[in-house]
Amino acid sequence: MPVYLEDRKLVKRVLAGEEAAFNQFFEENFGRLYRFAVPRLANDREAATDVVQAALSKALQKIHSYRGEAALFTWLCMICRNEIVDWLRRNARFHQHEILTEDFPEIQAAVDSFRAPASEEPGKNYQKHEAARLIQVALDRLPARYGDALEWKYIEGYSVKEIALKLEVSPDAAQSLLARAKKAFKELYSTLAQPVFNEAQT
Repeated sequence: MPVYLEDRKLVKRVLAGEEAAFNQFFEENFGRLYRFAVPRLANDREAATDVVQAALSKALQKIHSYRGEAALFTWLCMICRNEIVDWLRRNARFHQHEILTEDFPEIQAAVDSFRAPASEEPGKNYQKHEAARLIQVALDRLPARYGDALEWKYIEGYSVKEIALKLEVSPDAAQSLLARAKKAFKELYSTLAQPVFNEAQT
């Protein structure tokens, strides 16, 4: 079983009361958890904000129990998922809870181990929408620096030199990180998207 040492180090700093670690904890995880929550709450953005705030508060209350046996973000997703279920029950909308592709246990295990024109065919539209959504899921589930670097490069159009400046590393190091990030993304996205592709072929 892998041990997520960097996540454990961050948690240790949070427990020590280090303000920079506390800020890092929120900056790295709020947006990712928000994107995790939104589709599970019928795209209710206000509800997603409330749920994520509650999940992060609860996570801080029990952060001493984090042992690094799963990625910190995965641990936070588990807490967030419970908050989502509680919110849906309180609001009599439990029947709207969706089981998304990445929620299947075998997909979660794989995750932890590391604008096309509309079609006239509804099935193809769904596949395109799901593929686009899973791209963001994959980016969010990568290590934070990997996801950030890929978004800066391929979504926001930053150069390698600009990415290096943002990461405070050399251009060569930034190029190397991008290469590792692309490889990790490819493997993760393939795992996430396979059920969608299989459905399209049936």
